[in-house]
Order: sequence, then structure tokens, then C-alpha cells
Amino acid sequence: MLKILFPFYDSEAQQWAFSARLLRWLTILWLTIGLISLFSASYAVANAEQGDGLYYLKRQIIWLWLGLLLFNLIARIPLQRILKLAPWGYLVMLGLILSTLFIGTEVNGATRWISIGPILIQPSELMKPFLVLQSAQIFGNWERSPWRVRLAWLAIFAITLGIILVQPNLSTTALCGMTFWLIALAGGVPLIYLIGTAGVGIITAVTSISLHPYQLLRVTAFLDPWADPQGSGYQLVQSLLAVGSGGISGTGYGLSQQKLFFLPIQYTDFIFSVFAEEFGFIGGVILLLLILTYATVALRVAMRCRHRIKRLIAVGIMVIIVGQSLLNIGVAIGALPTTGLPLPLFSYGGSSSLASLVLAGLLIRVARESEPLEVFRNEYLKA
Repeated sequence: MLKILFPFYDSEAQQWAFSARLLRWLTILWLTIGLISLFSASYAVANAEQGDGLYYLKRQIIWLWLGLLLFNLIARIPLQRILKLAPWGYLVMLGLILSTLFIGTEVNGATRWISIGPILIQPSELMKPFLVLQSAQIFGNWERSPWRVRLAWLAIFAITLGIILVQPNLSTTALCGMTFWLIALAGGVPLIYLIGTAGVGIITAVTSISLHPYQLLRVTAFLDPWADPQGSGYQLVQSLLAVGSGGISGTGYGLSQQKLFFLPIQYTDFIFSVFAEEFGFIGGVILLLLILTYATVALRVAMRCRHRIKRLIAVGIMVIIVGQSLLNIGVAIGALPTTGLPLPLFSYGGSSSLASLVLAGLLIRVARESEPLEVFRNEYLKA
């Protein structure tokens, strides 16, 4: 009962291998800092729009509670069982993504969500764990799989990216495409295929930007946001003002000025801007060090893993969690065009939080099964 009410507490975790325990505590530290930041970033706008300053925080806590339950459960289930369910889970999520084109709820001009009563879910976010698992299986068994299996799943992967792009959601399409590509690269897929796929991806991205004026505006605003500070460059200008106002040590927790209805969507896409304003350059460096530490441990797990598919799972998880974090931060500081990707375990959003915690749980499971001492201990206890 204690594990259900307080899923961040788990006495059995002390028996895990060092890498698994470290990843667990890094995850909990990450989401704790995220909750603290979300409270500050969302309070004013929640109070003005919803009449309750804790509106977004309370809902985020519920999603994180559910996510932590899944996080703890997945860390205990053998990957062999999870991988058997991965293809079916992937196809179910693909069906949900497809359904957004017909029964999706439109938010800010995009139909990426499905409404279940008062709850909005984003299937493209929930797809990410299954995307990693299934692509790791396909590219991990690439040489041993018949061509019909390879081509069938390549077609399914392409259809997935196409549907997400049509929503439209170029940023998530690009992230998922890069994840497929990097897992394939790590899996040893011939370079000629990877080069061809990369070329198709670039052509698709350029075509999408050309056909969607708002995407083109994002690119031009990124190149020179001050050319139209009240129009296409408004988001980036306000973000840069927030980051720059933080200075070395920040304005202090809760004292951000840009979050007071100057900076748009300050509790999702631009939550790092509020964090940087309140905690300054020092806080930003500490957060980047946390992300770098997580990436280092994830790479260590992947390198120590002898099982090819499990190694690719670790690589894919690192690409999504760390890569998406760096993309979000890059947007906030003006190093990348505005993408609309949330900051994992920071930004408000139930689907993103669930997906991130499921991915973190899978990485911990890989770490547990990759450590010789823990594997030996489990086999000994079974005997």
C-alpha cells in the first residue's frame, strides 16, 4: 500500500545494481525540480485563467503519480515479456494516432489530441516507448529477419511518421525519425540505407516547411526574431528576455517577470525560460549537468549491455529523453527554431509525463538486466 500511495519510495530498489539505482534517483530528482519549476511558471496564468493557481500543478501531480506507478512496475517486469507486447502496443498507438485525423481535438491549429471527457491524451507522445521497443527489435534482428518482415515494419514506421506529420506535428515527426535512424545506425543497418533514408527525411522536412506557412515563419523568426518582435518573433524574443534577465544567479524563485503574461505557453514549451530567469546561468548549468549525467549513465548501461536489442533500447531511450531535453532548451535560448516539444519531466502535460516515466522505467530495467551481479543474484534466487 505504501508503494502505491508514495510511488517514489521503494525499499527494494536498494538491492538493485548501482546503475539502476542511480538512474532511479536521477529521474526522481529531475521530476522534483520540474514540479518546483512548474509551480512557479504556471501559478499566475492558472490563477488568471482557471481561478486556481494550483490548477496545473495538481493535475501534473496526478499524472506523475500514475507515471511513477508504471515506472516502478516496468522496472520489475522482465524485458522479454515487455518485448512480446511491444508490436501490439505499437499498432494500438498507431491506430490512436490515425484516429486524431478524424476525431481529434484541435488545439492551437493542430489535431494531435484525443478528448476523453475532460482529459486530453496525445497518442504521439504515448507512442514513444513502443517506438523504441519495436524499432530496437526490428533493427536489432535486421540481418536475421526476412525481407518481408523488414519491409513491412519499415512501411509501418513510415506510415507512423507520415500521420504525425499530417496532424501537423513536424517537431515530433523529426524526433521520432531521428530516433528510428539512430537506433538503426547503432543496430548496424548498412550505411547506404541510412544515407538514403536521411535524404528522404530532409526532403520531407523541407517540403513540409514550404507547404505550411507557420512552420516557415518559425524558421525565419529563429534567424532574426527582432525583425518582427511583436509578430512571428514574439515567442523567441520573450524567451530570450527571460533567459537574459536571469543573469548569473537568477532573479530568485517565483520572481520571474516574463511569466506574467509576456512569455507564451510558459508552463509547457518555454518552461526552461522561466527556470533560467529565476535560477540564472548557474541554475541552467546545474540542469544541463543533470541531463549530461543521465546521458552518461544511459550510455554506460548501453555499452555494458551484451544483448543487442537491450542495448538498442537504452540508446533509443537516451535519444528521446536527452535529445528532446536539449532540443527544448535549444529553442528557449534561440539556438534552434521553435519546435513545440515539451521538456521531459518539466513541462505540463500528462501524455508526455507518462511516456517519459515509462521510458525511464525501461532504461532502469535494461540496467538491471545488464549488471552481471544482479542477473546472477536473480538466477540464484530462482534456483
